[in-house]
This record gives sequence, C-alpha cells and structure tokens, in this order.
Amino acid sequence: MTSNRSKAREFALQILYEVDSAGKDPETAFERFFEHFESSGRAPGQAPPDPTVVDYTKRAVMGVSQSREELDALVERASINWRVDRMPRVDRNVLRLAAWELTRSTDIPMKVVINEAIELAKRFGAEESGAFVNGILDKVASEVGRT
Repeated sequence: MTSNRSKAREFALQILYEVDSAGKDPETAFERFFEHFESSGRAPGQAPPDPTVVDYTKRAVMGVSQSREELDALVERASINWRVDRMPRVDRNVLRLAAWELTRSTDIPMKVVINEAIELAKRFGAEESGAFVNGILDKVASEVGRT
C-alpha cells in the first residue's frame, strides 16, 4: 500500500513534468491535474485523494516551482558533466522534487527522500534512472548537510 506522502510525490512529479514540458503555470497545472483526477482519473467507486495528499502535492509543486533556479543549481553542482536542461525530463523533475524536500522538508529523513526519489525514477524514468538519481542525490544531501 502506498503512503499518502508517496502518492503526493507521484502526483507532484506528474504535475512538474507537465509544467516542464508544456511550460504551464504551476498553479494551473495543479488545478487541472486534480480536475482531471476527479472527472476521469478514478476507477468507479474509488475514493477521491486524501486531503493530505492534495495539500502536500500543492506544497511540493509550488515549492519546487518557486525555488527552481536554486534547485537546478544545486543539482548541477552535484552532477558532474550534466546540465539540468540536458537531463531527461523525468530525472530532472525527480531530482528537483527530492532536492526541494532535502532543503525545505527537513522533517523527512534523508534516506526516505532519496529512496522515494529512486523509486519514482525507476517507475517513470529509464532503466538507469534510479542509479543516476541516487548518485546525484547522495551528493546533494552532503552539500546541504543531510548526511
């Protein structure tokens, strides 16, 4: 069973991907995602998402969007020979989300942030995405003092 925070991360990644690929406003992308979820994203009889999922999703999407330049710089310093704009969209948005959590949500243990990011990268990214994300996030965690 997936935790509420894990589900929120998954939703946030999907919204951040849309913002990144289509240049959408984060607030609009967030609202449209949950409107779509309500109208067609649920199986018949499936409950709507828990309010804590929606709240954390919004907090993460807006937090990443507002801190994007800072997060990208942090990720680039940790990724030898990789510019953020050259990374696959899934990977860079997983990295942005995890870097935001490492720097802004210090109540979440570092290992949890990194493990959740690896799982998202494996699920939505390429075959090597999990290892790529892991290597960069270890360096990000060290830089921000979350070891």
